Amino acid sequence: MKAYIISIGDELLIGQTINSNASFIGAKLSEAGIEVSKIITTADTKEDILSDFNEARKRADVIIVTGGLGPTHDDITREAICAFFETGLRRDEDVLNDIKERFARFGREVSPTNEDQCRVPECCIAIRNFNGTAPGFWIDRHDKVFAVMPGVPGEMKAMMNNFVLPNLTARFNGKLKHIARLSVLTTGIAESTLYDKLSPIDEVFRGVKVAFLPNLQGVKIRLTAEAETMEQANELVSAANQQLRLRAGRYIYGKGEEQLGLVVGNLLKERQLTLSIAESCTGGCISNLITDISGSSEYFERGVIAYSNAAKVEILQVDEDLIQEKGSVSDEVAIEMAKGIRAISGTDLGLSITGILGPKGATPTKPVGLVYIAVASHEKALSKKFNFGGTRIENKIRASQAALEMVRRFVLGISLDS
Repeated sequence: MKAYIISIGDELLIGQTINSNASFIGAKLSEAGIEVSKIITTADTKEDILSDFNEARKRADVIIVTGGLGPTHDDITREAICAFFETGLRRDEDVLNDIKERFARFGREVSPTNEDQCRVPECCIAIRNFNGTAPGFWIDRHDKVFAVMPGVPGEMKAMMNNFVLPNLTARFNGKLKHIARLSVLTTGIAESTLYDKLSPIDEVFRGVKVAFLPNLQGVKIRLTAEAETMEQANELVSAANQQLRLRAGRYIYGKGEEQLGLVVGNLLKERQLTLSIAESCTGGCISNLITDISGSSEYFERGVIAYSNAAKVEILQVDEDLIQEKGSVSDEVAIEMAKGIRAISGTDLGLSITGILGPKGATPTKPVGLVYIAVASHEKALSKKFNFGGTRIENKIRASQAALEMVRRFVLGISLDS
């Protein structure tokens, strides 16, 4: 069972809009056991759209189309669908009522342009849109299914979840693959080093496909297994996950789409620990990741941006002579910052970070990307040196992730050494 995803819109081709729809649809189809064999982005021209429709019909069982269903002149997907299936338009009363009700809620009159959106291809079942005005189309012909939806992400996602996926599952019942997937999140280890720890892949992970997906936060490892039953597929993935944890457990912080800020927050809450943060080079990024989580006030007391040396001395009580002797970017200053923020806030843990993120400020002995992170408790204070080598923004992201990972390891008693 193969699928094509066709995204229509000049804004996608010129880079004005990121094609998040295709990634969402691809993930949903894969979860349902439908293999996505191609994703196509096409221009707002009838000729290009029809060409892609023809290719998709020849090679795929399911064709998912998004974009070009709005009320303006450049929205030509409905016209292309009618030409492709050699059909006319019909007035759908349910869709018209949906449009009228939506406009009434906002106290507006339905314009002729919007009312025209109730006309759908005669060959389709209309997919009602409860988040907008443009309906989608479900067309089932010659053992091929076309599902056409608006390009607005919120509207597309609702249609995909509430109509398209349930109908695809019912339509192709018995033909869908039994596929189990698990994404395991790691941080603090390079992709190549992680690969070496898990090799030989084919022997360690028998019957399971392993994909390494690096990003600025770490490396996501995707485990995929296909079997005759879903139970067998889940068993294969579970066994692979156990092997992964045996070889790289200390680097694993979560699964799926979990954020490290959430993981750390849950850990602090479970242990009934409070945290305060003193940031220099990251300028508040770590505190932002912590407070992105609802309920973070249970464990997060305060965050201070002590950017200048004067702020480190005045707010955090770092010894001015220590800064002059060791430099503001140093192991010693990071530890004093962590102790200082903990002391003034009265928290169980103090976290600090100081570094040179570039592109300016480096010296021969302190290059761009040099960062020191420290964590302090009542009993002890530990620090670690990092060398990140990216752009300023990349270094901010990596350093913030590393700081949260320091807290996770500190609380769990995991060695800070790689």
